[in-house]
Parts: sequence; C-alpha cells; structure tokens
Amino acid sequence: MSAYVLRRLLFMIPTLFGITLICFTLIQLVPGGPVEQYISRISGAAAGKTNGPKITTEELKHIEAYYGFDKPAHERYFNWLGNLLKLDFGKSYFYEEPVWDVIVERFPVSIFFGLTSFLLSYLICIPLGIAKAIRSGSAFDVLSSVLIFVGYVIPAYALGVLLIIFFCGGSYFDWFPIGQIVSENFEDLDGWFLKSMDFLHHMTLPMICYMASEFAFLTILMKNSLLEEVKKDYVRTALLKGSSNHHAILTHALRNALIPLATRLSEIFTLIFSGALLIEKVFDIDGMGLLFYNSIVNHDYNVVMSLIFFTSALALFGRLFSDILYAVIDPRIRFK
Repeated sequence: MSAYVLRRLLFMIPTLFGITLICFTLIQLVPGGPVEQYISRISGAAAGKTNGPKITTEELKHIEAYYGFDKPAHERYFNWLGNLLKLDFGKSYFYEEPVWDVIVERFPVSIFFGLTSFLLSYLICIPLGIAKAIRSGSAFDVLSSVLIFVGYVIPAYALGVLLIIFFCGGSYFDWFPIGQIVSENFEDLDGWFLKSMDFLHHMTLPMICYMASEFAFLTILMKNSLLEEVKKDYVRTALLKGSSNHHAILTHALRNALIPLATRLSEIFTLIFSGALLIEKVFDIDGMGLLFYNSIVNHDYNVVMSLIFFTSALALFGRLFSDILYAVIDPRIRFK
C-alpha cells in the first residue's frame, strides 16, 4: 500500500504540471488582459469617452513590464511556476493585493459552507438512506423520496430566490436577513455566542441551498447501494443462519454499501476552495465562487491560476484519500 501511495504522489507532479500548463495556455488565448484593461481605464474608454489620453509606445512598454507581459508566454509560465515553488503566488491585478491575502479573506465563508454541508450531508444522509432501504416501499420511503426529489430538481439559485421571498421580508415572513455574512453591528455584539448566532442566522438559508442537491444524491445513493448489497448471497446466507433482517443489513451489508460513498469523501480536500457562484450572487456573499468568476471576468490571471492550482492539487489528494478509504472499508481491496 505504501508503494502505491508513493507512486500516486509522484504521478501528481506531472499531472499538476499538465493541468497548469493547459489552463495557462487557454488563459493566454482569451481576448483582453490586465494590460488592455489598465489602458482602457486610464484612457477613459471604460466610461464611454473618446477623447481620453493617448498611450505612447514607451508608456505601453512600462505597463507591460509592470504586469510581466513584456516576456513571451512560455517564459511567463516558467516564471510563475518558479514563484509557485517558492510559495509566491504573485499579486492580484484587480484587487492590487497579494493573491494569498485575497484568497485567505474568503476562507471563513468557504470553510463554513464546505465543512458544514459535508458533515450535515453524511450525518443525515447515511442514516436516512439506511432507514429508507430497510423500509423500502413503505409510506415513509415514498414520502421522503418525494421531498428529496423536489429539493433535487429545484436549481439552487431558484430555491434561494424562493427562500428569500418567503423568509426574508418578502410577501410572507421576515425571519432571516439577506446579504453579507454578518450584521452591521457584528463587532458590537457581546461575546462569541451572540456573534456565532448572528453568523448562523445569516448562513442558514444559503446553507440550505448549498446542500440541497448533494443531500438528495447521497441519500438515494446510500439507499440504492444498500438495497443492492441486500440481494447478494452473503446477506441471504446470514439470514438463513438465523440473523434478523436489521442485523444482517447493519452488520454485513452496510460496510460494503458504504464503498460508493467513499468516492464522495474525496471532496473533503477541496472544501476550502469550493464555491457556489449563483448562490453567492443571490445572497450577496463574497465567497470562492464569486472570486473565481470575478477573476476570470477581470482577467486576474494570478488569482485564476492560483485557484486552479490549489483546487487541482487538493482534488488529486482527495482521489488518493478515496482509494485508501476503499481499502479501509473493504479489506479485500488491495492496491499494489
């Protein structure tokens, strides 16, 4: 197993190199860039003016040198790669701050959304999926399936709009605030408990939207996986030996039924950089999804490349983590 893990870690290096190279190349093909946007701002073209100051050739060279665009694309890539090895992610063209600082500012929101949705999904969906499998075809199974599929088919942003209308002072109730992640008087609140309650008050509705589809998927996956295991010979053998239905399911079938869910556990590594653009737009939350979108729109290459690198690296580690979990859950699985 250790040899397999070492090989996978070594394979991650050329894989990350290939991902960043492809993404960097694609970014270079997109029209416009930091230099063009800067020139547009200072010339007044962005404001619809036609008599703005002209940029001389010498000034243009200074601007290109400032943004590092005075070098060919391949040289810029290897410079970026060299800085990456020194943990220097560069400076954001749009925010005019170090890229790491720009990303770290969004950590609290992303970590809360990611970890909370992950924990709640598994803590609720696994027991619910087991209960649905044990009571398959019952009124409980049918009713819960209807509710789950309703949540699954409604797009997250549409669900967010409905929740705002119903619970944020629209036509019905005014139970939850809308916009930002804390109240304006957050710093004046006395003690960590009141501050935590204020934060949770703001995050409740976005969290419901964030995990709605994942909740449905994991529940149905758990139920179907367990029902599939129950049909196999080893479970029937346990029943013939006198085990009760519940005991056979929970003792023999459950462990194997958890294997498909282990694949989803790989996402725990990408939770910090996960985001939901439409949900963040609907609820006016400045998270990773909105950061990635704004960085692409504003051609903020350093931020885009850094987010792609982090997300890709963590996704690769997540896949390795899933493989290790396979072997832990099912001892018959061995990687060489």
